[in-house]
Amino acid sequence: MDLPLLAPPIPAGAVAPDPLIARRPAHLVGNTPVLWIDEPFAPPGRGFYAKLEGANPGGLKDRPGLHMVREARRRGALTPGAPIVESSSGTLGLGLALAGLTYGHPVTVVTDPGIEPSMLRLLTALGVRVDQVTAPHTDGGWQEARRRRVAELLAEGPGAYCPDQYHNPDNVAAYRPLAAELLAQLGRIDVLVAAVGTGGHSAGVAAGLRESSPELRLIGVDATGSTIFGQPARPRLMRGLGSSIHPCNVDYDAFTEVHWVAPAEAVWACRRLARRHYATGGWSVGAVALVAGWAARTYPVGTRIAAIFPDGPHRYLETVYNDAWCREHQLLDEDPPMEPDEIAEPDERVVAGWTRCNRVRDPLGRKTTAQAGVR
Repeated sequence: MDLPLLAPPIPAGAVAPDPLIARRPAHLVGNTPVLWIDEPFAPPGRGFYAKLEGANPGGLKDRPGLHMVREARRRGALTPGAPIVESSSGTLGLGLALAGLTYGHPVTVVTDPGIEPSMLRLLTALGVRVDQVTAPHTDGGWQEARRRRVAELLAEGPGAYCPDQYHNPDNVAAYRPLAAELLAQLGRIDVLVAAVGTGGHSAGVAAGLRESSPELRLIGVDATGSTIFGQPARPRLMRGLGSSIHPCNVDYDAFTEVHWVAPAEAVWACRRLARRHYATGGWSVGAVALVAGWAARTYPVGTRIAAIFPDGPHRYLETVYNDAWCREHQLLDEDPPMEPDEIAEPDERVVAGWTRCNRVRDPLGRKTTAQAGVR
């Protein structure tokens, strides 16, 4: 039985180790903790290890925000003091705000009306200029509308730089340290469960882990209505995972299977995490927990499962954790099934709830290779 790895408690009266003192906020990024998650997602004695990326100052995307800007400066693609312009639903905006502060660049984030008011206020407080598009693109939805607005702003400001998180291999490379942290914390990982949006952290972490564990199984978690894995693009309530476009950073060859999760199912998981484990988060966290719990129940005893929790709950207090909002969107009507539905092909039919497929391919037919972040 694979029992959780627990640090021994500090005895009463003992001297605690000196706490970390950071000289700059960027020094707080990384070395995030891992928490053992069992009930109600898995029976006693089974469970999974959650990597709590919400412990970073702004969440998971502090890592690529800093790394993409640092690498762009190293190559000369971003000159000192030049503006940074990027599309984001919020979390990368926090990472870029940190990068802008760290390296001395003004930051503009292009978003859409779906951004939470709290995130909008926070980005503004951090000195980010927020530019909102007003209508979705006819083909690529809000994401494509945001990307086109980014192109307009880049044309208006010579010297401005866009990290282009969807297609930038530096986004993938930024997560290699996260893989190293997991190996140091857990020693061995058999299954990794990761949400997929830009494709950056699933590709980067899996590539890093497979250097030590070549048999690693990677389970991707997508949102219903997302087009990443071959479903038709539809309006999506959940933000942070899923996409209306096809990012180049998604390493389709790396995945063993994919699960699509619906909003009500993610809400259920987020709230159960909060009540039982205190550590919880937003849409991606709930969706990943639901699928990682299934893996913990399904895989043989002793399988070591790690799941990446991208953020914490604060951004979602008026959505995921707001009863009135959830009732308005019919997200509290019933508990999710304990097992996913299954389809043999990613485009077999349109899925509306938790569904699994062990056939993963690029819906555009592109030849994919694992991206290690080497240019």
